[in-house]
Amino acid sequence: MAGSHPYFNLPDFTQPSPPSTPPSLPSHQRCRPSDATKGLLVALLGGGLPAGFVGPFSRMAYQSSHLPSLELLICRCLFHLPIALLLKLRGDPLLGPPDVRGRACLHALLNVLSIGCAYSAVQVVPAGNAATVRKGSSTVCSALLALCLESQRLSGYDWCGLLGSTLGLIIIVGPGLGTLQEGTTGLYTALGYVLAFLGGLALSLGLLVYRSLDFPSCLPTVAFLFGLVGLVGSVPGLFVLQTPVLPSDPLSWSCVGAVGILALVSFGCVSYAVTKAHPALVCAVLHSEVVVALMLQYYVLYETVAPSDIMGAGVVLGSIAIITAQNLSCEREGQVEE
Repeated sequence: MAGSHPYFNLPDFTQPSPPSTPPSLPSHQRCRPSDATKGLLVALLGGGLPAGFVGPFSRMAYQSSHLPSLELLICRCLFHLPIALLLKLRGDPLLGPPDVRGRACLHALLNVLSIGCAYSAVQVVPAGNAATVRKGSSTVCSALLALCLESQRLSGYDWCGLLGSTLGLIIIVGPGLGTLQEGTTGLYTALGYVLAFLGGLALSLGLLVYRSLDFPSCLPTVAFLFGLVGLVGSVPGLFVLQTPVLPSDPLSWSCVGAVGILALVSFGCVSYAVTKAHPALVCAVLHSEVVVALMLQYYVLYETVAPSDIMGAGVVLGSIAIITAQNLSCEREGQVEE
């Protein structure tokens, strides 16, 4: 019979073929975000965006009741001290294991210096410019320190994003640095930029030290140590170098509380992110703080935002997009488990 011959067993093209469904991957082969991707997203959403509110709120507290920078730092450190209860409940030492206690205290000291310089800078220069200089110097210093002290290398796209974000910061700060006033006002403004740069340098050193810490409860331990070291260093300095001020209006208290909570969230997210991604990339993603600070500077503080600030913010956002897109990769769950 003709129908039984293999050459006559042809498919019937007159009938519609059933819709093809893509094969589903087994559960052990599905993709999930890589560690670098998770670290950068945490740094962007939990580190940079909340930190962008800290500078403007600090400036609002200073303008409202002339709150000194060291007093604001003390108030922020107080929010870190309740973490001791968590460490006690878990049975962990408050100061960390004895073999890494020195590095943990060094990390806390560097962070206290970084925050102290940042709070002092925002009192004499615009909040957006202070955040720009601090984040720019932290990015450059983190990249240089990682090249000199670590074996982790950056790709060409990462370097492109780093250079772009640094260029954006130069566009924002450059015109302001070129028009410094002469006399006392110009001297204080230059000192504010120097303090912001030193704050970024201390931040990059602190992130590098934190990457060398590896023990259980590392994050809550360094958070508690930040509060402890900050109080020990700031309380005597407040009475020697500055005059304590008791805020009398609700706006100042609201700003102080917001600074403490947002800064604590940002501290935890940045500390987590730097263990997952390159510190230079984390600092570059944290440049989102500059964009948020510039927006608040214009809409809340009613301070002038120049066209160069808007242009630089656009370059920074584009560079963050390049870095994030380059590191948006996924890993097979089976490979991760292996």
